[in-house]
Amino acid sequence: MTTLADMAVEVLTTADGRAKCALSRAHAAAWFAARAAGTPLPIGTAQPPLHPARPARPELLPPRDVPRRRPGSPQGRIALLHAVAHIELNAVDLHWDILARFGHVPMPLGFYDDWVKAADEESKHFGLICDCLESLGSHYGALPAHAGMWRAAEDTVDDLFGRLAVVPMVLEARGLDVTPGMIEIFRKAGVTQAIDALSVIYAEEVGHVAYGSKWFNWLCGRDGLDPKEQFHALVRHYFHGALKPPFNEEKRAEAGLPPDFYWPLAEQSDEPAAP
Repeated sequence: MTTLADMAVEVLTTADGRAKCALSRAHAAAWFAARAAGTPLPIGTAQPPLHPARPARPELLPPRDVPRRRPGSPQGRIALLHAVAHIELNAVDLHWDILARFGHVPMPLGFYDDWVKAADEESKHFGLICDCLESLGSHYGALPAHAGMWRAAEDTVDDLFGRLAVVPMVLEARGLDVTPGMIEIFRKAGVTQAIDALSVIYAEEVGHVAYGSKWFNWLCGRDGLDPKEQFHALVRHYFHGALKPPFNEEKRAEAGLPPDFYWPLAEQSDEPAAP
């Protein structure tokens, strides 16, 4: 019988973005259909690739070499959407990778439900942003992209605590901070399709951060660890650089991230004064 880990590896080894996301959504539907029938698929174990398959384009460059474009121009807005599409495609792989790579760690079925749902939603997000790019006369792969997106996965390849701390609780939480500003850029330009797509992403990313927080706290509770101390130690170990304010404190709180988790890791000059 096909296992969840097998499904995950199949997604990770599919190169084309649209094909990867279609397969991701099909596997998510199969997982949830089996769950609804009361016959959950076996989790299984797998040896996922260290790097997921990728299309020939976009060209992947070091972060400092990716051209900067001002979002006030049509070309700049296309570049912004292209960067978002790249983030979403990486997120699809990150969520399937956690399912494949850590299948040997005993976890409740709810853990797998959450990350399959997150992978399904990220696949939908990639499609929405690709549709926006194509409506503007571009496509995913038309511009170079950031080669550092997979670094968090490489760094935490054998550490589930570290993966949860860095990917949903730092990187995806950063999305909660910056997405309202992106929505405003497209609102000023009157690009309704992009506003709608980014609004869907913004609403659903709260859940992905919440899954990270929930399962990180669950693991800490199981092992008798202090979640805040553990989070600070892991982020300092695995994340390269300080966290950057301003923070979307309301949405972070909604996702189960209290301020005393992230402010101590922030660039100190921007930390609010004590009352």
